[in-house]
Amino acid sequence: MPQTLSSTSMFTPCGFSPHLHTSKDDEQGGLIFQDGNLTSASLDALIQHLIPTTDYYPEKAYIFTFLLSSRLFIEPHELLSRVCHKCIEQMKVLEAATLAARIRKFGPKILQLLTEWTETFPYDFQEERMIGHLKDMIHRIAPCDEAYWKKMNQLLQTLNQKLATLSHGQEGIVKISAAVSDKLVAFKSKPPSIQREILSVCSDPYTLAQQLTHVELERLSHIGPEEFVQAFVHKDPLDGTKTCFSEQKKTSNLEAYVKWFNRLCYLVATEICMVSEKRGKRG
Repeated sequence: MPQTLSSTSMFTPCGFSPHLHTSKDDEQGGLIFQDGNLTSASLDALIQHLIPTTDYYPEKAYIFTFLLSSRLFIEPHELLSRVCHKCIEQMKVLEAATLAARIRKFGPKILQLLTEWTETFPYDFQEERMIGHLKDMIHRIAPCDEAYWKKMNQLLQTLNQKLATLSHGQEGIVKISAAVSDKLVAFKSKPPSIQREILSVCSDPYTLAQQLTHVELERLSHIGPEEFVQAFVHKDPLDGTKTCFSEQKKTSNLEAYVKWFNRLCYLVATEICMVSEKRGKRG
């Protein structure tokens, strides 16, 4: 885990500081720091550490790390539900005269946390339950201040645009995969009599490299960081526990990129083999 609070700031004369110690589970699990680094904690304590207060906001590195790794133990929609519930409870315990006053102290930090989540892990919000929790939180915060309405609407608009772009990219992957499969079948059944060199299609190597770079960056832009966690998590056959995505892995963008990269490698190798002179191969 990334560096967060120092061990001296974690404790008060009564034990854990207020934003870390709010329940018996947190006391049992605790947050264990070593040399200022958070090394161990219960899931509930880590969730509580994610919740902002009027005078505390989690580090950006912690938010990213926890939102990424927590999906090994809890599904994103359940995590967001618990975060929203804890945020509501946090607002209730604030000493203020009115609900609006409590939200003005706490609302901007909740909004910032939700914004970071939607920007970093937009794929999580393709699920209706995630959108439901998000809108529920918006309806609790926004009515107390007109400025919140504008910020929340902007958050939803940005998220919808991002999801539309991601959906379009996924549809493109499906179409490209189908087209590649059809071409491979046709090539195997009736290979062309003459193999064309790639430079006969694009005579300028620099331009060709630029175009391939654009394609690669476009493919990479669709890969969410959570796909790497899902792709490389190893299941111990002797372990009876289940990961949250053991039944269905959502790594289509990563898999599509790997396939494209492999095809590009085959293309480069083929082009090299097609050159008869050694000097041409070295160039």
